[in-house]
Amino acid sequence: MIRLTALWMFVAVMTVYARRDWYVSLCGLIVMMAVIEHPDMPKTMFGIQGLNPWNLLLMAVVAGWLAARKREGLDWDMPRTVTVLLLLYLGVVVVAFARMMVDRAHLHDWTTASLVSEYFINRIKWVIPGLLLFVGCRTRQRFYMAVAAVLAVYALLGLYVIKWMPLGLLTSGDELERRALKILVNEIGYHRVNMSMMLAAASWAIFASRVLCRDRRQRAFMILAAAIVVYAQVLTGGRMGYVTWAAIGLVLCCIRDRALLAAGPVLVAALLVAVPAAGERMLEGFDSSTFDYATGRDPYELQRSGPELATVTAGRTRIWPFVQDKIAEAPVAGHGLLAMRRTGLVTLLAEDLDEAFEHPHNAYLELLLDNGVIGAIAILPFYALVLWRALRLYADTRSPVFVATGGVAAAFVLALLVAGMGSQTFYPREGAVGMWCAIGLLMRVWVQRSRVLGARAAQPAAQFAGGIVWPGPPRRESRPTLDRATAQAAAPSFDSDLWRAA
Repeated sequence: MIRLTALWMFVAVMTVYARRDWYVSLCGLIVMMAVIEHPDMPKTMFGIQGLNPWNLLLMAVVAGWLAARKREGLDWDMPRTVTVLLLLYLGVVVVAFARMMVDRAHLHDWTTASLVSEYFINRIKWVIPGLLLFVGCRTRQRFYMAVAAVLAVYALLGLYVIKWMPLGLLTSGDELERRALKILVNEIGYHRVNMSMMLAAASWAIFASRVLCRDRRQRAFMILAAAIVVYAQVLTGGRMGYVTWAAIGLVLCCIRDRALLAAGPVLVAALLVAVPAAGERMLEGFDSSTFDYATGRDPYELQRSGPELATVTAGRTRIWPFVQDKIAEAPVAGHGLLAMRRTGLVTLLAEDLDEAFEHPHNAYLELLLDNGVIGAIAILPFYALVLWRALRLYADTRSPVFVATGGVAAAFVLALLVAGMGSQTFYPREGAVGMWCAIGLLMRVWVQRSRVLGARAAQPAAQFAGGIVWPGPPRRESRPTLDRATAQAAAPSFDSDLWRAA
């Protein structure tokens, strides 16, 4: 009762304040993602599907943005290429939903209202916070506020995991898996597989954001926060999340902080010592003793044959051939949304393999199964472009804003692309809100950076600090060959111009 009262008070305050400053309420809306899946969170009100506190606040924020759009000069200045890719993305989602509504085979337990709410409205609404961040982030203060809101979500989720997954109860890998599967869903609301992926991205995002801090104590705090999130992720028991964390770190550390490449194995070893159950989860399927009794095969033969692939992938490799066969039946356009159910594949797997899979557990296979090659061509280039720009910003040391924004966006996008090989989905959902917010901030900083670089290339060098001539338009830019002292002296002026160009 106390938690619900506090929640409604927060929503009421943010709703009223949205009339004064919609952006502050937007950041409050983002922070609410930490509790939106909690079992105590109201899902409906007055029996109306989709009427809940988060949606009410979202409507208030959108109304506040509409009222302030002309006053604040919030025009849509997204790069044309990105806008086109976003529209194609939306088109794939809409067409897939429409095809599902036309053919509802094996969906008799769903009402029309439930399908529209869950698979159309919800698919679109999770992207809105990121688009609003892009439109509204026009000042330094708003930028810092948005970054803090996004990272706060995952810091809170990490603390929740640590609270509900006490180390003393995790005596083995099996116990870690069982408790994570039950407790995290019941007490936090997010599935452990999704939580592991989210925290894998968040730990590196927090680490990358430390460059925004001005003194050593603040940077040390950010590093400590990243370490806490890593520890929380270990407690989820999500093995694909472990792989995702390592992959993100490898990519980011190859660009910056290369010293961490040598320290990485030491950190992993320390985590395995601190949480032995996590080590068992990571090695599950590689150790023959974990499955020789179940298969009845000779242990010596198992050791010679290598890892048990079905165990390592939690049965995914058993169903993927069936999914691929269904993809081959409609390779160009796919079968539409929820193809696993509507084509009878879920029933087939349950009867023939005794496997209860409602999802291909591979985002790429799901994309091809639902939307075919056409859908893949429409969606995957968007992520490729976003990741490329994020990595370029992360490598641009001319401003800490570039490094932090690029690092945060790259971490979240890489998390989806890597974890998508074993789970996840390319359809927008609640676990991806942080990623869409990071993409919105990335595009805003990219636009501002392009304007500043273009303006500096067009003006005499004497107008800028130190007489530095920066590169021309972003498409032809090359990194400036400046010594560290000169670059640091010019950075404050560059950051100032960044937000003055908004």
